[in-house]
Amino acid sequence: MKILIVDDEEISLTSVQRLLKWRGIRDVDICDNGQEAMRRIREKDYDIVLLDLLMPEMDGMQVLEGAKPFKPYTEFIILTAVDDIPATVRAIRLGAYDYLVKPVDNDLLFLTIERAYERKGLLKGLSAARREGAGDIPPAFAGIITQCPLMKSLLAYAQVMARSGNPVLITGESGTGKELMARGIHQAGPAPEGPFIAVNVCAIPTTMFETQFFGHVRGAFTGAEGSYRGFFEQANGGTLFLDEIGELPFGLQAKLLRVLEEKSFAPLGGAKTLKVDVRVISATNMDLDKACQEGRFRLDLLYRLKSAHVHIPPLQEREGDIALLSVHFLQEANYRHGREISGFSPEAMDVLIRREYRGNVRELAQVVENAVLLCEGGMILPHHLGKQPTRQSLFGRRLCSLKENDETQVAYVLMNTGGDRRQTADILGVTVRQLQRKLAQMRNDSYWREVMGEVLSRDREGNGDGRFAC
Repeated sequence: MKILIVDDEEISLTSVQRLLKWRGIRDVDICDNGQEAMRRIREKDYDIVLLDLLMPEMDGMQVLEGAKPFKPYTEFIILTAVDDIPATVRAIRLGAYDYLVKPVDNDLLFLTIERAYERKGLLKGLSAARREGAGDIPPAFAGIITQCPLMKSLLAYAQVMARSGNPVLITGESGTGKELMARGIHQAGPAPEGPFIAVNVCAIPTTMFETQFFGHVRGAFTGAEGSYRGFFEQANGGTLFLDEIGELPFGLQAKLLRVLEEKSFAPLGGAKTLKVDVRVISATNMDLDKACQEGRFRLDLLYRLKSAHVHIPPLQEREGDIALLSVHFLQEANYRHGREISGFSPEAMDVLIRREYRGNVRELAQVVENAVLLCEGGMILPHHLGKQPTRQSLFGRRLCSLKENDETQVAYVLMNTGGDRRQTADILGVTVRQLQRKLAQMRNDSYWREVMGEVLSRDREGNGDGRFAC
């Protein structure tokens, strides 16, 4: 994040600059007059400008009015001692993000900067999405399969925020693809060639936290026969992904915060301090704002982790993605298991689309893979998905005529009745003779012979119980 502070009072300039750097924002410029501020804003791409109103020669309102048209994606925050409603309204109309009256609470100032930075990334991302076209996904996020407009806008936003190298917090339900998003942000960031170290915070015992994250030297404790490079050192020059960060015990949060602030640490048992350049991406399915209110998560740590925030919606809210992902997972499962299943019957796809996915994308992938393993023909049918209809529900589904029932429906009902032609005809609302003629047509089609296998190839006359003879 790149910030410019404009104020004619030196004390205000230096105090705000120190505060921002203490909060982890390193790229902070200062300027004590409006004319110089105009020159810098036009020459450089600042993310945020903190602007005082009362300055000699050129005041803050003139700077805002003159600079905003040239830098539409730079967010201006008025920071002044003038508590004046007309001035506030005018500043907002000219494009200011917010108007804060001095003295400003430090947490409020930082929260306002954070939200302004998020809006800048969102607006720029949406603009990029419109320029590139609705069908394009940023190359770094090519592993995310989607055609949902909401997801495409989210990826465009993540692409913009990734370039800053600042910490990113990813939230969303389990199975939505938070680690996949984190890898995309890493690839779109300033050091894609660096390491990507993924850590499940839940899996780290409290007693092993320091040695796992910071490493240890030989002889640091009983059994330490050699040195160990901790996660931060392993991720130096790249990205450290902290999954399930909300599960980090409260007592350990201060240790993590210290390293994030100082970018340095000493391995367990070591005397030498190591400096690291690591981007931290964290993820959780927990509401961290609520956890902070309840005293379970440190607010200052949340500020450190949440320079940008990406929330991944659940699968049910991703328009059109269930069908698209199902086909993708089918292709992957075919390759993994050496199968050649061509696709899903319309009824099977309907089952997939209507199903509730508490495990989101991860659950859908498992459902499709299980169906591939269970499928005995060339097409996945509803009973392969663990949603096989009962006899009662089948009998309750009578259709008007065989002409309105295509081969897929005939195959679906016949397979679910175990090949019982009388029951099948009754469910379809046709005579057995009409059904026989339809099956004769299907036998001449190599595709349906492969899909239905033995059920379709059984003797045409059948046995007395209505089943085809083997």
